[in-house]
Amino acid sequence: MRMRARVLTPFAIAAVLATAACGESGSSGNGSGGSDGGQASGSACAPIADDNLVVMEDDKELQAVDNIIPALETTYSEANPTAIDALNTVSEVLTTEDLVGLNAAVDVERQSVTDAAAAYVEENDLGSGVTGSGSVTVGAASFTESQILANVYAGALNNAGFTATVQTVGQREAYLPALQAGQFQVFPEYVGTVAEYLDGNPDEAVVSGDLDSSVEVLRGLGTPAGLTFGEPAEAEDSNAFAITVALQEELGGITTMSELAEACSDGSLILGATPECPTRPFCQIGLEDVYGFQFASLGDYDLGAATNQALIQGEISMAQVLSTDPILAN
Repeated sequence: MRMRARVLTPFAIAAVLATAACGESGSSGNGSGGSDGGQASGSACAPIADDNLVVMEDDKELQAVDNIIPALETTYSEANPTAIDALNTVSEVLTTEDLVGLNAAVDVERQSVTDAAAAYVEENDLGSGVTGSGSVTVGAASFTESQILANVYAGALNNAGFTATVQTVGQREAYLPALQAGQFQVFPEYVGTVAEYLDGNPDEAVVSGDLDSSVEVLRGLGTPAGLTFGEPAEAEDSNAFAITVALQEELGGITTMSELAEACSDGSLILGATPECPTRPFCQIGLEDVYGFQFASLGDYDLGAATNQALIQGEISMAQVLSTDPILAN
């Protein structure tokens, strides 16, 4: 799954950084520590401070897909086949940019989850053309994005004739067994994350950067678990990497990770990422092995406001980000 390059505006940056300061934090977020890379032979990719950021396209599909996909308890889905049809109307239109905007509407603009979701359902006429009936409960985890998606799913189901309600059901370790047991019937899931959870082997990945093959694996894992999956959306919440627009322009307007790696072949690029990055195949290891990046150094930061601020202030050349972070809203 490839991502479009997206510009991060100064307003969105300021708003989200202020919001994040009031939220939960991880370790320190100070960027202290880090690991040294190789000796740089130039300064082509030295940090350039800028309020505007842009996400680089993962053109070699280093990141495993994590597209949004409706999960249903199989007994319910077999008895109510049009429920999947209604949920698939969401998947047909939901993009990563849409999800960024929905997250920003709630976390930055301070709209309620129900209002933001209802507006999206109405704007896209979700669930129209589908006929169903009966009550159905859509589960949601306790974070903003899951709450939004659950309400969007419920809106589509209601438009199709179902009577849908949303119930907050906690984290995956608690809600997945409850979904399998039919305590609620629908949940907005993530292809890669739920597939790896169902597989249960942390030492071997079962999904990749290929969406079709990953969904096939997921459905195979879902069948014995009593879960049925609809169609995946284009929208995905995945690991991504951003640079400042000033650096992008300095490098000739590049848009992909491959182009960035080539432009930074002098080893001058400074990466800001989580402390786990050096040992993760989707982070430093993969960036070096798949794209051929050479780093001058690696700075340790909490994912989110800390890495974003370090990039804006010119402390690092490239930051690890999440593809649906509300800071990406234009």
